[in-house]
Amino acid sequence: MPVELTLHKAAEELLRGDLASVLRARQRVAGLVGTYPQRLDLRERLAEVYRVLGQPAQAGRWTYLSDERDPDELLAFERAYRRADSRLVALSWQGRVDEAPTETARTRLASLYQEARVQLQQDLDGTPNEETSWGACLIVMAGGTFVLVCFLLGIVTLVQFLWKLVS
Repeated sequence: MPVELTLHKAAEELLRGDLASVLRARQRVAGLVGTYPQRLDLRERLAEVYRVLGQPAQAGRWTYLSDERDPDELLAFERAYRRADSRLVALSWQGRVDEAPTETARTRLASLYQEARVQLQQDLDGTPNEETSWGACLIVMAGGTFVLVCFLLGIVTLVQFLWKLVS
């Protein structure tokens, strides 16, 4: 179905206002956003649907790259997705930053990617870089060997038991 026809059907469903129709509209527009992730107009339409549903975090999610966005929705989105890498995943952006259709979108994507890199580096810097001691390795190997020996003894015992039953 062509984009404009799908948007028209979604608009009609939104006008009906009942929950089932609004959810169908959300499904239609979300499908369009999935197919055309770089079209900001479709993202804004999806945000409209989420406003009708009373979900400001999702509305903020889909207007994050837009020139104009509601500060309360933006704050709700950032609270729902606290880390920059989570926000990047939630935006469902596909392609390079320079493929974004507006300068605002390119700037926001670049900023978000940079913030995610910084957070990742901080996470890596906070991870202890210690090697495991030989003693710990020996204990784990001894424990694994003990479990293996017990397993093999159990199998031998089971085979002997079954042999006695058969003979």
